[in-house]
Amino acid sequence: MTIAICEDEVYFATHLHHMLQQYLQEKKLHATIFIYSSGEALLCFGVTPDIILMDIKLSGKNGMDIIKQLRELGYYGQVIFIMAYSNYVFQAFDVDAVQYLEKPLNQVQFYSAMNKAYQRAVSDNEKTILLTNQSIVSKVRIRDIIYCEVFDHQTIIHTLTNQYHYSGPLDALEQELDHHFFRCHRSYLVNLDYVVKKDSTMTVLVGGDKVFISRRKQQEFMVRLLESCRGGNRT
Repeated sequence: MTIAICEDEVYFATHLHHMLQQYLQEKKLHATIFIYSSGEALLCFGVTPDIILMDIKLSGKNGMDIIKQLRELGYYGQVIFIMAYSNYVFQAFDVDAVQYLEKPLNQVQFYSAMNKAYQRAVSDNEKTILLTNQSIVSKVRIRDIIYCEVFDHQTIIHTLTNQYHYSGPLDALEQELDHHFFRCHRSYLVNLDYVVKKDSTMTVLVGGDKVFISRRKQQEFMVRLLESCRGGNRT
């Protein structure tokens, strides 16, 4: 689990970091914590956290605008807004925030918000699909899929640890997957989170496999890849 604190007041960022560490310790949870002094820094750093603790009033773009931008780029992580005043409450719900908290923070309310965010993040990370091949049914976690391909009249799903042969069409499988996947060729469906590099005709994925990108999909692939790097990456 990754958690980002976006706060430009050094004292409050330190205080929030301490409260978060205390929460994780008491709940016996593990998470990597990143601290950003501005929304622009969060956008540029390239890490997409599972949970964002976002102050509304920041130097530069305000926190609400940053989250709206992330949502437009395909970010579906959990957001807890922190604000000095309740002016932005209704906007917070417009971007599907878990909760808003007013300064100074109340520990009970903070823990309650973190419980909701953590449970929602875990649920998103554990989304699975069922694959049937003859009499064998396999449950595969979506976030572990690197790419899918059609070969010899079968669909093959390549994951971080295994390969699964699936009797259904790639079109149907595509409907079950999420926004992190892109149909770069009629025979290939790639998870943009695992793209390592791209040349003129193909992309290289984690593990070294190469996948062709059709000519008509080249431009859209680059747009989606950029969006993934800026706002949708899960890894």
